[in-house]
Parts: sequence; C-alpha cells; structure tokens
Amino acid sequence: MFSKILIANRGEIALRIIRACKELGIESVVVYSEADKDASYLDIADETVCIGPASPAESYLNIPRIISAAEVTDVEAIHPGYGFLAENSEFAQICNDCGIQFIGPPVEAMRLLGDKVEARKLAKKVGVPISPGSEGAIESEDEAVKLADKIGYPVIIKASAGGGGRGMRVAHNDISFRQGFNAARSEAQVAFGNPAVYVEKFIVEPRHVEVQVMADKFGNAVHFYERDCTTQRRHQKIIEESPCPVLDERTRNELCNAALRIIKEAKYDSAATVEFLLDKDNNFYFIEVNTRIQVEHTVTEMVTGHDLIKWQLKIASGEKLNLKQRDIKHSGVAIECRINAEDPANNFSPCPGPINTFIAPGGFGVRIDTYVHQGSFISPNYDSMVAKLIVHKPTRQEAIATMKRALEEFKIGPVKTTIPICHSILSHNLFLESKIDTSFIEKNF
Repeated sequence: MFSKILIANRGEIALRIIRACKELGIESVVVYSEADKDASYLDIADETVCIGPASPAESYLNIPRIISAAEVTDVEAIHPGYGFLAENSEFAQICNDCGIQFIGPPVEAMRLLGDKVEARKLAKKVGVPISPGSEGAIESEDEAVKLADKIGYPVIIKASAGGGGRGMRVAHNDISFRQGFNAARSEAQVAFGNPAVYVEKFIVEPRHVEVQVMADKFGNAVHFYERDCTTQRRHQKIIEESPCPVLDERTRNELCNAALRIIKEAKYDSAATVEFLLDKDNNFYFIEVNTRIQVEHTVTEMVTGHDLIKWQLKIASGEKLNLKQRDIKHSGVAIECRINAEDPANNFSPCPGPINTFIAPGGFGVRIDTYVHQGSFISPNYDSMVAKLIVHKPTRQEAIATMKRALEEFKIGPVKTTIPICHSILSHNLFLESKIDTSFIEKNF
C-alpha cells in the first residue's frame, strides 16, 4: 500500500479521497488554488501545496505545477479525482514518466476508451450492442449528411473526445444536421482541442443506465451493478439511483456482463463506468466508458457496501481484487441528488457567492458528501456543485420519502440551489412511476 499520495483535485472529491486515505493509513498531500486557500478540507490533509491562481488553467489543469508539487512532497502516487485531469492521458503518461503512479487506468486503455469512436469499435468486437452510426470520425459535412440520411433521422452528432454533454447535437432533418454538425465540431475544438465528431442513430426517449466496474492489474474484474442516471438536463445528471427501477434480472445480468467484456478487452484496471442507453423495450446500446471514478459512485457504495475509492487506492498500489462476482450483493435502493449552486428558474445558471446559511439534513439512512459549511464561498471559477445528498432505504418508495424529507431540512443561502427542483422532481407522478426518459426535465420543468 502507498504511504503518501497527492490529490490533484478540490472540493467534495478531494475530501472524499482524504478520508479514504486516513482510513487506510496513507498520508495525503492536497494541492489548492488561491481561490481555495480557506477551504476547510485543507486542515484535514497531512500537507497542502498552493499551485497557482484561481483560474483552472493556472492551477488544477496546470500539469507542470502539479508534478512539481508531487516531486517536492515526495509522493508515490497521484489521485486525480473526477473532472480536471482525471481523463487526461497525457497527464497519466507524464506521471508514469516521472516515476509517480497514476491512480487510474493504464495510459493505453485510457486513450483507447477515451476515443468514443474506437470505444464503439471495441464494444462491437466483443458483441455489445451499439446504435447504428459512422465507423469513424467524419470531417466532411456532405459525407455526414449522406450518412444521416442513410441511418434515418433523428441522429445525434457527438464529439469523439471528451464528455459532459459538450460537442453534442441532435438533428431531425438535413437543415438542422448541417447547423448542428458545424456547431458540434466548433464546441468540441474549444472544449477538448479536437474537432472530430461522429454520427449515430438517436435513441428516442431513452433511459441512461451505467454500470460500475472495478478491475485489477492481474486480469480480475467485477461489476457493482448499475445506476440509473436518466434524470438530467443538458446531458448533465441531477438525480441518480441504484438499482435501475425498470430493469428485470435477465437484462440486468446481460447489461453488467456486457460492461465487463468491454473492460476486459481493453486490458483495463482501476474504476470505470460503462454507460448505456436503454430504449422503451429494454434493449440497451453502449455509449461510452468513463475512465475515472464518477460523481455518483456514492449510490453504488450504499447499495453494495463497498468503498470504491479504497478499492482504487488498493488496486493502484498493486493489490489483487480479492472479490468474486458472487461476493458482491446489492441491497435496497439508493438515491442521490446533486445540490448545485444554480438557479433552475433561470436555465440553471450558476449562482456563485457566499454561503451564510448551511443547515445539513440527517437521520437514519441519510449521507451527505460536501466540503461546504457556513461561511464558505462558491467560486465562479469551478463547478457549481455544493453537495451530494444520498439516501439508502429498503424500497424505492421509502428512499423517495426520505430524500424529500432530507431536502426539506437542507437549508442553504443566500445562493440559489437545485434543492427545490430536486424536491419537485421526486414528487412528480412520472418519476414516481418510473416512466421517465432523458428529456423528462426539459419537458416537465
């Protein structure tokens, strides 16, 4: 096991990793920007290093400064958390070149699965269903229109690199396709430095379901079942739950085993999330692999009882995954609400500012992951997430009731948050009856 690692991230996930390190007897070094110099979690870390101004480009995305901090503090490994450099294969390669273990997958696997076009090819190779689409990236607008006509509208244009809903456009005819094609390429170039896009059939009214996988360096891999992430806006998740409420056991087993085939073929180790779309007939189609720990890993932890961050650390240090698939059980229902400093009434626009009121909920079956407290300041420079509120109960009905109660207890001000809309979603008949798709929020709120 490592004796000392560096955490190249901030906020809630930095605190989450610090806690796991302490329980495993690992010293933690946390980097921070000038904007985060008063963050309370810095007091819990064993060491801290300021790596620059508030701008992510000058701090959390600045690879030379992070590597310098790692070398000065003499750490054995770097945990990137999620976001920032977590899926940056160049960063992982530089860590390796400097003799520092990157707590994540091998560089080759990250590059392979980080390219959505290549990941689709791999999925097809191992017999995992993919939606009809282009064999590779398409640069010619005219060629792309011909393919869209052949596939049949609606289609979706997607960036080959990156994620988070950027570089994506849905088109229902040739005119909207041409507009969307160029817009997606431009957005992909700005967001990921790569304008490549591909085209695939748009699955109408799908659910978004993902499988949590963990693999070690010895070829062992297991899944921790699935999460339903259908409740989202602009391709950004807002509520997640496990298990998926509409899956039967046969489809669940097929879905989870499909995820394992992809991970094993990619010679992957560490945590991964394999994402799928589920149509109205419960047919599933591979979307992509996220080569990192996910924000919503908490719901999986609650229903399986496994600490996924600790498994990441153990695997990266060279330990075997001493779990058999039969050892992993899922119990009850877990739901997570992402509490963001955003104004849902104003197109979910960010609401940075001071937190003068912060009263966290509690009670049996309630978990809250946050770095925020009364007196904190939500910076406009970073993601707007304030907290993750998670509940775990024997049934979905009980979980929803507990979550609604917890949301009513949760007081944050004066910034606006997504607490009210999360409560409204959980009260909506379509959500209660599990009759939603990824356009649920756009259609109903």
